[in-house]
Amino acid sequence: MNINMVLNNVDLKEFTEVLDSCEGDVFMVTPEGDRLNLRSKLCQLIGFTRLIEGGRVSNAQIECSNKNDESKLFRFNLFGKEDA
Repeated sequence: MNINMVLNNVDLKEFTEVLDSCEGDVFMVTPEGDRLNLRSKLCQLIGFTRLIEGGRVSNAQIECSNKNDESKLFRFNLFGKEDA
Protein backbone atom coordinates (compact mmCIF):
# COMPACT_ATOMS: atom_id res chain seq x y z
CA MET A 1 0.00 0.00 0.00
CA ASN A 2 1.38 3.40 -0.96
CA ILE A 3 0.76 6.52 1.07
CA ASN A 4 0.90 9.85 -0.75
CA MET A 5 2.09 13.13 0.72
CA VAL A 6 3.37 16.43 -0.63
CA LEU A 7 6.62 17.93 0.67
CA ASN A 8 7.08 21.69 0.46
CA ASN A 9 10.14 23.88 1.06
CA VAL A 10 12.38 21.03 2.29
CA ASP A 11 16.09 21.31 3.11
CA LEU A 12 17.72 18.79 0.73
CA LYS A 13 20.62 17.82 3.01
CA GLU A 14 18.31 17.05 5.93
CA PHE A 15 15.78 15.35 3.62
CA THR A 16 18.53 13.07 2.26
CA GLU A 17 19.57 12.13 5.80
CA VAL A 18 15.98 11.20 6.66
CA LEU A 19 15.66 9.21 3.41
CA ASP A 20 18.81 7.26 4.32
CA SER A 21 17.11 6.14 7.55
CA CYS A 22 13.97 4.84 5.78
CA GLU A 23 13.37 1.09 5.66
CA GLY A 24 11.12 0.72 2.59
CA ASP A 25 10.85 2.25 -0.85
CA VAL A 26 10.26 6.00 -1.06
CA PHE A 27 9.26 7.39 -4.46
CA MET A 28 9.18 10.96 -5.75
CA VAL A 29 6.43 11.29 -8.34
CA THR A 30 7.00 14.03 -10.90
CA PRO A 31 4.18 16.08 -12.47
CA GLU A 32 4.77 14.01 -15.64
CA GLY A 33 4.08 10.79 -13.70
CA ASP A 34 7.69 9.53 -13.45
CA ARG A 35 8.38 7.56 -10.27
CA LEU A 36 11.92 7.96 -8.91
CA ASN A 37 13.00 5.62 -6.09
CA LEU A 38 14.69 7.99 -3.64
CA ARG A 39 16.52 5.14 -1.96
CA SER A 40 18.82 5.34 -5.01
CA LYS A 41 21.40 8.13 -4.93
CA LEU A 42 21.18 8.44 -8.74
CA CYS A 43 17.40 8.90 -8.58
CA GLN A 44 17.85 11.43 -5.78
CA LEU A 45 20.18 13.43 -8.02
CA ILE A 46 17.76 13.33 -10.95
CA GLY A 47 14.69 14.09 -8.83
CA PHE A 48 16.26 16.88 -6.82
CA THR A 49 17.73 18.52 -9.90
CA ARG A 50 14.26 18.75 -11.44
CA LEU A 51 12.64 20.27 -8.37
CA ILE A 52 15.31 22.53 -6.88
CA GLU A 53 14.50 26.20 -6.49
CA GLY A 54 17.00 28.20 -4.46
CA GLY A 55 18.54 25.09 -2.88
CA ARG A 56 15.26 23.69 -1.57
CA VAL A 57 12.63 21.27 -2.86
CA SER A 58 9.74 23.52 -3.81
CA ASN A 59 7.00 20.91 -4.17
CA ALA A 60 7.22 17.13 -4.50
CA GLN A 61 4.75 14.28 -4.25
CA ILE A 62 6.15 11.40 -2.18
CA GLU A 63 4.88 7.81 -1.97
CA CYS A 64 6.06 5.42 0.74
CA SER A 65 5.66 1.64 0.83
CA ASN A 66 6.38 1.52 4.58
CA LYS A 67 3.97 3.14 7.04
CA ASN A 68 6.79 3.97 9.49
CA ASP A 69 8.71 5.77 6.74
CA GLU A 70 5.59 7.74 5.84
CA SER A 71 5.21 8.84 9.48
CA LYS A 72 8.91 9.77 9.66
CA LEU A 73 8.72 11.87 6.48
CA PHE A 74 5.44 13.46 7.56
CA ARG A 75 7.00 14.57 10.88
CA PHE A 76 10.07 15.82 9.00
CA ASN A 77 7.83 17.83 6.65
CA LEU A 78 6.08 19.46 9.62
CA PHE A 79 8.85 19.87 12.17
CA GLY A 80 12.21 19.43 10.44
CA LYS A 81 14.93 16.85 11.02
CA GLU A 82 15.06 17.06 14.83
CA ASP A 83 11.69 15.36 15.25
CA ALA A 84 11.86 13.02 12.24
